[in-house]
Amino acid sequence: MRPVHTALAVLVAALWGVNFVVIEVGLDHFPPLLFSALRFLVAALPAVFLVGRPKVAWKWIVGVGLALGVAKFGLLFIGMHEGMPAGLSSLVLQIQAVFTALIAVVVLRERPGRVRLAGMAIAFCGIGVAAYDEGAHSGPLLAFTLVVAAAAAWGVSNVLTRRAAPPDALNFMIWVCVVPVLPLLALSLLFEGPSADLAALRSLDLTGLAALLFVAWVSTVFGFGAWSYLMSRYPASTVAPFTLLVPVFGMTSAALLLGEHVTPLRWCAAVLLVGGVALTSLTRDRGAPGGVPRTEQDDRAPVNAAGGPSVATAPAQQP
Repeated sequence: MRPVHTALAVLVAALWGVNFVVIEVGLDHFPPLLFSALRFLVAALPAVFLVGRPKVAWKWIVGVGLALGVAKFGLLFIGMHEGMPAGLSSLVLQIQAVFTALIAVVVLRERPGRVRLAGMAIAFCGIGVAAYDEGAHSGPLLAFTLVVAAAAAWGVSNVLTRRAAPPDALNFMIWVCVVPVLPLLALSLLFEGPSADLAALRSLDLTGLAALLFVAWVSTVFGFGAWSYLMSRYPASTVAPFTLLVPVFGMTSAALLLGEHVTPLRWCAAVLLVGGVALTSLTRDRGAPGGVPRTEQDDRAPVNAAGGPSVATAPAQQP
């Protein structure tokens, strides 16, 4: 990669890592489901009027919108609202690469090799260490579980994106951002209540507005747009490793800006999880039964919302 493009990839990874801190700030101003709904509303408008008509079937847009926008982000925001630390969330979410690979085995009939299987096992060991560390420090294990469930929902959206194979990733993702808005608003009204939503909107200040604009425009629109640009110029196997920097920036920024304490055991979990995800994500599968070879198009796999290549090679959308 050219130095300027390398710098852009690092910048995007840094923004996605810092985004977890910004989400934490936003959750101080909004109920989690309302915050997630507003994030997608602001990201979709006015961009949806500028990207043209959808270039894939609506079933894929709706499927990814529900799995990614409603399930993944709804669970993530609720988990963080319930006490899951921002830095740890940025780390635990990376297990999505393992869920993606496991779902691809069942749905796409991909056959992972021994190295990828070893990577999955190592990554799950990292999750186990992180869960033990969180429990040992009286952390909210329910919140931890919700973030793991968010990673599983992310894996589902990755596989759906692979099946959709959108020719224009940015167009696809902007339309996907439209789908979760109404379901998340309905869930917010049902579970968080109209009074809580109205109170949050009435008391909105510059800090809350800045958090909303950051997660919508900087993390989603700019981050995904820049990532799509890089993915259009280089193979996924070249760009994908930069997503492994996201938890590094996430944990570091959470420690510096929020004062989160990173224990030695959590660093151990980070090494296991990032190492396992690297083996899982960056190792080529043997393909589907029948020995169909991977093509250049596979190597330039579609990407998902605000970060990363889809199931073909590596993790996708960061928060």
